[in-house]
Amino acid sequence: MDIRKIKKLIELLEDSDVSEIEIVEGEESVRIARGGSAPMAITHAMPMAAAPVAQAEAPSAVFATPTADDPSADLPSGTVIESPMVGTFYRSSSPEAQPFVEVGQSVSKGDTLCIIEAMKIMNQIEAETSGTVKAIVVDDGQPVEYGDPLVVID
Repeated sequence: MDIRKIKKLIELLEDSDVSEIEIVEGEESVRIARGGSAPMAITHAMPMAAAPVAQAEAPSAVFATPTADDPSADLPSGTVIESPMVGTFYRSSSPEAQPFVEVGQSVSKGDTLCIIEAMKIMNQIEAETSGTVKAIVVDDGQPVEYGDPLVVID
């Protein structure tokens, strides 16, 4: 959404008795609420829907998650599939189900690698390329942020 539109909405809100307004355009939405002496704008993109999944019971360690203060946690070479959103990482569609992929398994472009739950919506993450799964970087049930590495395919 254009910043000029957001500024105009703030001005309209200031000049009226309305205390809050929310606008949705496609997958983007803006909520502006009057708080104190100045209005506050909050923007976010709405996630795409996928099939519902039950929450996993216990995380399973597959590969250490790299952190900024742990330079030794380097990823193997290959195509890194990153999280497109903030949410919770799941390796399978339910706690009883088999994981979508395992390390060493061959995958084709478009195969489901995992699910990220965001705002109670299950989002399937697909392979961007064909190859062999070299690493699963995130533990089942672990929170992830936008851009976090999830799976490495070579």
